[in-house]
Amino acid sequence: MTGGDLVVRNIGRLTTWHGPVVTDAALVARDGRVTWTGREADLPVQDGDIDELDAGGAAVLPGFVDCHTHLVWAGSRRDDFCARLGGGGYSPGGIASTVAATRAASYDELRALAQQRADRAVAQGTTTIEVKSGYGLTVADELRLLDVASSLTGLRVTTTYLGAHVVPDGRDRDDYVDEVLQTIPDAAMRGAQWCDVFCDDGAFTVEEARQLLTAARTAGLGLRMHAEQLSHTGAAMLAAELGCASADHLDHVTPDDADALAAAGVVAVLVPVCSLYTRTQRYDHAKVLRDAGCALAVATDCNPGSAWSESMPYAMQLACLAMGLAPEAVLRAGTLGGAAALRRDDVGHLGVGARADLVVVDGEHEVDLLAHLGVNGINRTVVDGVSIG
Repeated sequence: MTGGDLVVRNIGRLTTWHGPVVTDAALVARDGRVTWTGREADLPVQDGDIDELDAGGAAVLPGFVDCHTHLVWAGSRRDDFCARLGGGGYSPGGIASTVAATRAASYDELRALAQQRADRAVAQGTTTIEVKSGYGLTVADELRLLDVASSLTGLRVTTTYLGAHVVPDGRDRDDYVDEVLQTIPDAAMRGAQWCDVFCDDGAFTVEEARQLLTAARTAGLGLRMHAEQLSHTGAAMLAAELGCASADHLDHVTPDDADALAAAGVVAVLVPVCSLYTRTQRYDHAKVLRDAGCALAVATDCNPGSAWSESMPYAMQLACLAMGLAPEAVLRAGTLGGAAALRRDDVGHLGVGARADLVVVDGEHEVDLLAHLGVNGINRTVVDGVSIG
């Protein structure tokens, strides 16, 4: 992405995560990086041509870092949605219908669908996003999904190989695990930065996850895990043992698990939209993780079957209202926390030298974003110093 030169003026409240909120503030970006923040009265004279953005007295936050999405898919899971409302439950097996539709779609169709979702995410303040494969479940299809994810524009994208999503219908389990192992180096060569494993009932076992993630580390990929979502399996302890960058979901986490994750520096990624969408109503794990001292992130888990939402503000609202976390903790989790889960120190904050990724809130206070439901609470998104929308 080409960085822009930008002055943002008339900021009512500027959150940088470096010191207290600055009122009556301004921000300067050069070549897509933050070069100055402070009170507008102290704004240095700028040499040369530079774009200007008037925040209109609104609050400004760092751009959101959505560190867990499954953005590339085709087809619909509306039947699953209706079935749950009729008393059914969520099962990983429902992924099969999405896999079939995704395999049948062309590259151009998949890219158009994924780009639409990425554009919606940007409009709601996401500036950095993680995108997983996982709906191909053959070597060629998984690599194709990584190519689609890498091609997305308008925001910063990091890609994750999730061949170990489920064992596809009709495949021998051991043979499929071997296939995923053999594909890991190809995924790394295709540009994937991470490997993820869905370790849970109906998906992959702890021992299978250990084998896959160990191979991924050898191939130079960072490690992530879907852990303790549907039941307690020991996945969180494995994430701590391996020093994964993140363990995500964690609905069935225990206090001992949380202590181990905190001690190992594993970021706990909360996906409250999934708890709502699947109707499990499991939210108390957030406080268990918080009380253990875990670094927290909030993500959308955008996917067709259990969290169809591109909105980071909505995920953060649920983290407040359903999980009971404090507004500042949630705003940090949606910015700094997501950046930590992706092991990035150049996004999620607005310190000097950081990427000039920010959002102008539709409100004079940052908490308005969380308190005002049912609307898009973002007036403007800036990525790398370039104003979008």
